[in-house]
Amino acid sequence: MGSLTERYKDNVLFTTSDSIINWSRKSSLWPETFGIACCAIEMIAAGCARYDLDRFGVVFRSSPRQSDVMIIAGTVTKKMAPIIRRLYDQMPEPRYVIAMGTCAISGGVYNTYSVVQGSDLFVPVDVHVAGCPPRPDALLHAMVLLQEQITGNRQPKQDQEQTTPVSIYNTKEKSAFVKENV
Repeated sequence: MGSLTERYKDNVLFTTSDSIINWSRKSSLWPETFGIACCAIEMIAAGCARYDLDRFGVVFRSSPRQSDVMIIAGTVTKKMAPIIRRLYDQMPEPRYVIAMGTCAISGGVYNTYSVVQGSDLFVPVDVHVAGCPPRPDALLHAMVLLQEQITGNRQPKQDQEQTTPVSIYNTKEKSAFVKENV
């Protein structure tokens, strides 16, 4: 008689609802742009015709309630960190964060009292895009890696070194910059 899969091989599609939902999530990433400094120019260039993020289902949104990806591009100051956290909290679940540029990843060359030394201190960052500023194709590669992470083909890494152009790892740390009752 054979197995059920062999019997209905040409007639019925067998899958789980999670795989369909994850496929639709990866095919329609709507980032909220948070261009704070120089990296925002490269992020805008990634949306233009030469790189065309639209072909991957990436449509830039201006409201946090309509977006599921936050791209932090630029230097984050201590006054700006609670605002970014509030916007992150307004995004619907599941939500993802991309830290674009050396300043968003580690504070960059601005090692001063007013600059946050990494976006992962106040929001959980899923993908880091290294560079000063990173090229638009690096952001495109980060979107592809985020899509692979959503579908489960690539797991987030905890101990990846930041010397690679794009590294994926999750951090779930609380911030000293954000009030608990926000």
